[in-house]
Amino acid sequence: MSDEMMEEEGVIKKFMFVNRKAPYGTIYALEGLEVVLISAAFEQDVSLAFVDDGVYELKKGQDTKALGQKNFSPTYRALEGYDIEKLYVERESLESRGLSEDDLLVDVQVVSSAEMAELMAGQDVVISF
Repeated sequence: MSDEMMEEEGVIKKFMFVNRKAPYGTIYALEGLEVVLISAAFEQDVSLAFVDDGVYELKKGQDTKALGQKNFSPTYRALEGYDIEKLYVERESLESRGLSEDDLLVDVQVVSSAEMAELMAGQDVVISF
């Protein structure tokens, strides 16, 4: 993290990482997850938001064999061990993709797009992947 993001040593910043892309086909989802884990190591207040095709990152039963890529979705289950417990999913993104909270592999808070905007507005830093 840059010095600007960390401003003063020991100051906790509120970081929200917004996942907008499908989990495979680009590097965004995996790179985003790695940045989230690094941020947590610096003891920042980290939350994750899943909107648009980003909701697919949390879908149960991902099979990546045909893609020849490793399935990294189980890593989301380990986030709690890094004190990353604030996971938000936009309701409209779930519904427009025919998904429900029961289709997701981790516990999340489902919020409306208006509530998501409020959550983002309350952060010190918002980074979108």
